[in-house]
Amino acid sequence: MKFITEKVWRWLSGIRTKVVLLSGLLLLLPFIGYNYVWELENVLRQGQEQTLMGSARAFSMALNQQPELFERQQNTKPRLEEGKDLYALALKSPIDIDGATLDWDRYQTHRVNYADAHVIFSRTPYQRNELNFNLIMASDGDDLYALIDIVDKTPILRRENTARIDRNDHLVVTLTTQQGELKRYAVTANKSGKADIYLIENTIDDTEHTFLSEAINGWWQETAQGHVIELAIPDWLVGEKLSFAYYDVTNRYNRDIETILATSNPRSAETLGTLLVPSPEIERVLTRMNDGSSRVWVVDQHGRVLAKAGDLQSANGVWETTIKYQEAPSGLMGWIQNNILNPFYYRLLERPPEKVIDAMHNAAVFRGVEVQQALIGRPYANWRLTPDESTTILSAAYPVKVGEAVVGAVVVEETTKGIKTLRNKALEQLFNVLLAVICTGVVVLLLFGSHISRRVRKLRDDAESAIDSQGRVMHQLEPATSKDEIGDLSRTLSTMVTRLADYNAYLEKMSSSLSHELRTPVAVVRSSLENLAFVTKEEDQLRYIERAQEGVTRLATILSSMTEATRLEQSFEHAEHTEFPLDKVVSGCVQGYEYAYPGQGFTLHIKNGNYQMSGVPEYIAQLLDKLVANAVEFHQQDTNVEIYMLIHDNMARITVSNIGPQLPENMGNQLLGSMVSVREEKHKSDKPHLGLGLYVARLVAEFHQGRLSITNRPDGKGVNVTVWLPLPSTQTS
Repeated sequence: MKFITEKVWRWLSGIRTKVVLLSGLLLLLPFIGYNYVWELENVLRQGQEQTLMGSARAFSMALNQQPELFERQQNTKPRLEEGKDLYALALKSPIDIDGATLDWDRYQTHRVNYADAHVIFSRTPYQRNELNFNLIMASDGDDLYALIDIVDKTPILRRENTARIDRNDHLVVTLTTQQGELKRYAVTANKSGKADIYLIENTIDDTEHTFLSEAINGWWQETAQGHVIELAIPDWLVGEKLSFAYYDVTNRYNRDIETILATSNPRSAETLGTLLVPSPEIERVLTRMNDGSSRVWVVDQHGRVLAKAGDLQSANGVWETTIKYQEAPSGLMGWIQNNILNPFYYRLLERPPEKVIDAMHNAAVFRGVEVQQALIGRPYANWRLTPDESTTILSAAYPVKVGEAVVGAVVVEETTKGIKTLRNKALEQLFNVLLAVICTGVVVLLLFGSHISRRVRKLRDDAESAIDSQGRVMHQLEPATSKDEIGDLSRTLSTMVTRLADYNAYLEKMSSSLSHELRTPVAVVRSSLENLAFVTKEEDQLRYIERAQEGVTRLATILSSMTEATRLEQSFEHAEHTEFPLDKVVSGCVQGYEYAYPGQGFTLHIKNGNYQMSGVPEYIAQLLDKLVANAVEFHQQDTNVEIYMLIHDNMARITVSNIGPQLPENMGNQLLGSMVSVREEKHKSDKPHLGLGLYVARLVAEFHQGRLSITNRPDGKGVNVTVWLPLPSTQTS
């Protein structure tokens, strides 16, 4: 586990990993690009606002040049009275005058209820739950339609075959014509079906001046709550003022009018409420100028809609066209974009909704700060969210003037769907490019890091193999030709190894040189002492001469030891390899040690096996002599020197083990070097020790393609010296 942990940590701390981590800085590019595109969206919004304001100004200028379109608006009251001043919606689908209210369902939000505040007359205290009605008005440009839904707890229809039309529940429509003439029409019925419409020239009870009229088409339908009346009044008949008054009869016997509930007092033209009908002429101007990328409203001084063109579902601005005509990617890239990249991108991006939910779609009155500002002569733009907060709508309002008077305003609307789509497309393309750049960058950096790592590893391996564990130079480093820092390091290491090799060669030749230079002086001293001893008879002088001769002898021994390794290396060049049984050589040597060291015990353990090998048996014996001599010198008294021999991994392993002092820390491999010795005072003797024994043993092992190692015993009681010698490849343990 520790090995795996170290290997993983080494990999994580490597150059390639660091380069890959550094390449993570490339991930800042999408973040920067994302923020840039968002800022670009803000700029596009500002541009859209300015463009839309320019469009509103263009619509306003076109309408300013046609003041006849706003003749009625010039006389509009400065303040409207709710319920009294009527407004007709622009129809989106035809209305059938049949008493059914299904055609009116889409306009129910615009109904106006009439109750307490609109009671004109009542004999008894008015009860809202007994009488009230809802009014919805609409226009298709040719006819003005009205739906009066009446709640009447005591509905009383007209009796058949009676000339009076006022002795029952009835509706009076009072209006001014386009020429300003005041006219009244009574709507009655004696059963559900087509209503009877009467023109009242004098008073309603004057039957001689009350005539059936075909000008207005109506339908009277009885319901569980009371009545439903549908009317279609031709546009040519209606002028600027209109009132609907419902006369309620509750007593079937006297049939007197109990309550009059009206939108406005029908007594005279001055008391009637105003009527505003959407202008087909203005709508035609808007339709002709609008290209479909915006929704355009024209409102009067009170925000009531005069005309509308365009649909907010397609009012996505000019930017949508930019996206619409772009060619979508095809083939493999298109499949990758649509099935892999886009699903990932749109986890982060906001996809524009397919359908815009607009609360103003069927609005009759445009209320907003932009309209309020435009109606006082100030162009204004405003942003608002749809009810589901999925889309932002931009509205730009510009005043419409006749002369110096503001008679209305133009409101141009667009959604930000086009900008959002453009933003998403820009982010898609940006992310695609950045993804390619990041992937390419990571791969290039990884390859570069791998190349650098490979060069450093090669330099490390070459440096490790150039010097063995004993510090000897095995081969020269090949200097790199590259001009970068790693090349400089390679050349520096090559120079350093060369210098180390020269120094090691100097040290290895130093003993031979010293031995050669000192041998003649030693011989001269020795012969001089011998001659002096021959001519001197005094005991004191002879004692000193004897001690001097011992010193010369010891010096000669040192010189001989110093040249031993050199002679041995020179003999390697002429040595002849022979096949011999290694176990027999070891056994014979151990027998000899028992005679050479009579007071020392030896234990030999040889595991069965074929120990036939190729080499020089005399060198093997010399190697074993050095190891055993070292073990005997450092062994603890009354303990045996143990020799183990076995075959492992097709190599003969010979271990010489002794109980005694342990090796100093980190000194194992250093003791295999030339002239390296570590001895305590109690292990020193008169015999010179130059630290060449293990060095000679190592030379012999390496000559036989083997190796030598020295370690402390596992039990901590001594030292093991192990020799590995290769056997022929056909042998197994």
